[in-house]
Amino acid sequence: MRPTARVLMIDEFDQVLLFRGTNPSSPGIRFWFPTGGGIEIGETSEEAARREVFEETGLADFELGPHIWNRRHVFEFYGGLLDVREKWFFARVRHFEISTAGFTEEEQGFVQEHRWWPVAELETTRDVLTPKNLAPLLRGLLENGLPSEPVTIPI
Repeated sequence: MRPTARVLMIDEFDQVLLFRGTNPSSPGIRFWFPTGGGIEIGETSEEAARREVFEETGLADFELGPHIWNRRHVFEFYGGLLDVREKWFFARVRHFEISTAGFTEEEQGFVQEHRWWPVAELETTRDVLTPKNLAPLLRGLLENGLPSEPVTIPI
């Protein structure tokens, strides 16, 4: 089991920051996913979320919003089975240029690109998104506001 913190970073243009990776266990499958990663021993999920944002984007000064979603995803990665338990946080940020200088060696190996996505493009892409229903989930947040308590979302 791998406790994980994810951050749904939304800019002032209502675009979400996503990274594109390829799972080494399934090389033909490319997918887009938000900032985040494993929670280290002794770290809170909020601390992990902030650390991951800094490592993956270079952004240190931002307001971490509320815990909005929970998700469990079991999949094969680097030849092993991962049981990922994610806590998703919301962060409204100003659009900025991403620095991947803090990527781990593992991230350098499977992350190929990043970009800011408008919701309308997410709704029409054929690319695999994480979670798979990210477009309607994001549209719901932008139109209806954040949930008062974390909601469990599907893979």
